Amino acid sequence: MDLDLIRTVLVYALPVLFAITVHEAAHGYAARHFGDPTAAELGRISLNPLRHIDPLGTIAMPVLLYLATAGAFVFGYAKPVPVDWRRLRHPKRDMVWVAFAGPGANLAQALVWALFGAVLLAFGSEEPFFGLMAKAGVLVNLVMFAFNLLPVPPLDGGRILVGLLPLELARPVARVEPYGFFIVVGLLVAGLVSAWWMLPILRTLLALMGAVLPSFSSVMGVS
Repeated sequence: MDLDLIRTVLVYALPVLFAITVHEAAHGYAARHFGDPTAAELGRISLNPLRHIDPLGTIAMPVLLYLATAGAFVFGYAKPVPVDWRRLRHPKRDMVWVAFAGPGANLAQALVWALFGAVLLAFGSEEPFFGLMAKAGVLVNLVMFAFNLLPVPPLDGGRILVGLLPLELARPVARVEPYGFFIVVGLLVAGLVSAWWMLPILRTLLALMGAVLPSFSSVMGVS
């Protein structure tokens, strides 16, 4: 196996596991908070990655796409935490918060990884592996934040949109969900998600984090 691929897998493994696990657990915690214990009853409110990993979507698909496209295109997914919106105390309103909890957890993790990188720099760490891991942690979580907020059901952004729209507009958007996966894949392949959604959001978030954390540019390896 290519040594660069092995190094990339090792650098990204922990950030990806944390990003997926905390994202899904956050949905479950939020659902329980707002009255739906479905995820808790099924044991899905957990920080155990094995409860959230989908063998095909989390492991096989990203690795195969990475190899097939030389790292140019990677896509994957975890097992979604089950949420029964009918059990929420205020279903339409509460679903917005339940849906945002996952991306919100990713944004928080990006900040934690950035701080971890800043601490490494402050202590003069000369081990590049952990610096690369901190950078990977920031990027992985910001990408997950931006991607999951894409306003297409069943992504979190789509469910947030359904919760925010008036009922007469929310119903047709919600009906898109069975076809949402294919719509998202089509948009990804066409490059529209990257150009018109991901990159503008990522640039904005990176600029904001750079303004908040003086050493952020050094953490990200940007001169």
